[in-house]
Amino acid sequence: MSDGENMIFTNARLIFPDEIRDGFELIAEEGKITAVREQTGARGKDVVDLGGKYLAPGFVDLHVHGALGRDTMEASAEAFRAICDFHASGGTTSLLLTTATAPIDNLVGVLNAIRACRSSIEQIAGVHVEGPFISKAKCGAQCAEFIEDPSPATVRRLLEHVDAIKRLTIAPELPGAPEAIRIFHEHGISVSGGHSDAWDEDARTAFKRGMRSVTHTFNCMSGTRRRGVYRVGGLLEFALSEPQISCELISDGHHVSATLMKMLYRAKGPGGICLVTDATAGAGLPNGSRFSLFGKDCIVERGVCLLADRSALAGSASRMIDLIRTLVNEVEVPLHEAIAMATRNPARTIGLKAKGRLAVGADADFAILSPELEVLRMFAGAEEIFSLDRQ
Repeated sequence: MSDGENMIFTNARLIFPDEIRDGFELIAEEGKITAVREQTGARGKDVVDLGGKYLAPGFVDLHVHGALGRDTMEASAEAFRAICDFHASGGTTSLLLTTATAPIDNLVGVLNAIRACRSSIEQIAGVHVEGPFISKAKCGAQCAEFIEDPSPATVRRLLEHVDAIKRLTIAPELPGAPEAIRIFHEHGISVSGGHSDAWDEDARTAFKRGMRSVTHTFNCMSGTRRRGVYRVGGLLEFALSEPQISCELISDGHHVSATLMKMLYRAKGPGGICLVTDATAGAGLPNGSRFSLFGKDCIVERGVCLLADRSALAGSASRMIDLIRTLVNEVEVPLHEAIAMATRNPARTIGLKAKGRLAVGADADFAILSPELEVLRMFAGAEEIFSLDRQ
């Protein structure tokens, strides 16, 4: 199918943020949605009859390190393609390749490699820089030896790649963090607080400077604790209480318990959560597989990634559809709301106006799902990029 063809996706259950609508069809032309209407009974070679299956917008993942033994930090087109292809099988049509804490020269090399590939790998929406501006006390599986404070010189080096960087995780309590947050925000980068031991006032200062998100909520994040005789909130409580903060959530059933996911859902509502896989190179590999996370030995065990010594989680082994199934089945979130957390919300967080929605003028990026929430086919710009039948 060429981009110029007029395609009709008919007999579909369209998933919108507020409801699921039966008996609709969607028209795509030149990679864009040109109409959404009640089905007309159209027939022909350009008609895709979905037989009453779900049609959702393609998922948008803000936090992807790797898959199938490949890692963003390899800085190679081959690795980027393998990562994107694997996550397409889980419904993702747009993602942010995510870096790990490393020397700044390594990060710049990755940024240059991604910039060179963006035109040929359309699923790459940009880069999420996670580290090196994080807390050593909350580093998780990140390499503590490469952590640094956000100096003006390092901030300037990253800003040379402002066209590629869409999102940046930073610990708000670090020396120089408030000014760095202000600068990144003013340059259009989505600033997310994370890997942080911040007190409430640190988070509040960061919010005033432009922080509007938090990274993998509940994981590597400060919570309420005593200071002297008083109990004070941390980054978690600030995020839960501030309506303008968007919360990443790894709803893989391992990183966060069902009770905590339900608490987040009650606090933020369907519009305040962005599902992220935080998938590392172990995603897609069988249990027992070993892999490396920028020099750290890791293992896939019981469907999640761990440091080889089992001392910490090392990202997820999941795809976006897995996260959605967990929310629907274990937390009882309505399907249309879970889909919004994987589409509209993340697209809005990083300013992807043409992604994450079934609307005229949006990109023709779709996930076709079975009633059991299995990804059957994927389209990006109306071009098929995955089919379960061909696997």
